[in-house]
Amino acid sequence: MKVGIVGSGLVGSAAAYAMVLLGGVREVVLVDLDHKLARAHAEDILHATPFAHPVWTRAGGYEALEGAKVVVIAAGVAQRPGETRLQLLDRNAQVFAQVVPRVLQAAPEAVLLVATNPVDVMTQVAYRLSGLPPGRVVGSGTILDTARFRALLAEHLRVAPQSVHAYVLGEHGDSEVLVWSGAQVGGVPLAAFAEARGRPLTPEDRARIDEGVRRAAYRIIEGKGATYYGIGAGMARLVRAILTDEKGVYTVSAFTPQVEGVKEVALSLPRILGAEGVEATIYPSLDEGEREALRQSATILKEAATSLGF
Repeated sequence: MKVGIVGSGLVGSAAAYAMVLLGGVREVVLVDLDHKLARAHAEDILHATPFAHPVWTRAGGYEALEGAKVVVIAAGVAQRPGETRLQLLDRNAQVFAQVVPRVLQAAPEAVLLVATNPVDVMTQVAYRLSGLPPGRVVGSGTILDTARFRALLAEHLRVAPQSVHAYVLGEHGDSEVLVWSGAQVGGVPLAAFAEARGRPLTPEDRARIDEGVRRAAYRIIEGKGATYYGIGAGMARLVRAILTDEKGVYTVSAFTPQVEGVKEVALSLPRILGAEGVEATIYPSLDEGEREALRQSATILKEAATSLGF
């Protein structure tokens, strides 16, 4: 199976490397305006394949995407000093206006997997530009936030994170919603499991975990300038879910007709991911506070997309 990655910066190259380590991909093609950069990453990652999986990794132009089942879009521009979020959005929307048509010209059957931030708005931009069914334009959304939430809960409870089932919904950003009310561990409601484990969750514990999830990116960016390993691994996992028609449930972003009264907005909800992208959305049970927080998150995203004309 061939996968294309448009944008060979830190996120795009980390995703390619993670695909080689994870396996399940036969070929990865890196596309970038800076062909020298794309070629360097492709060559470097290819040299890792003897230690991982036999994935043919190469650089090419858009025409090299022909036959790709999934195309990851990690292209975009960085925020300039003094530039507002909306100005950054406008410039990235202009980038997508160039990228999306060229991707679909080469790989019209591909599922588009958006990684560029702010990912929810850029997913909506890509959906509008592509003319594809909404399920075939998927944003990485809150997959990483959900992973952080589960990892921190697991750390507190001293259990494997794979046994924790908890979601982060809405925006991949400051307004994201940690769904405490529906969290479970091994099929047992979170609060009951925590008590039985002798590790009850105090208000202080909840605040610490919330801060750990919500502010993680800020700490990482302060320390090393950008986040890329975590999201790179997440993108590789989503690619495998699509290529294998897994039908797993992931908190990915997609264009949604209505969320808590907010119409036509891209944001993260639990969604079934398979060969054609998002096959179905599973709307979770939320308490009143979580529903209001999700409505606010959807409103913020809707206003940002509307400001761009999308």
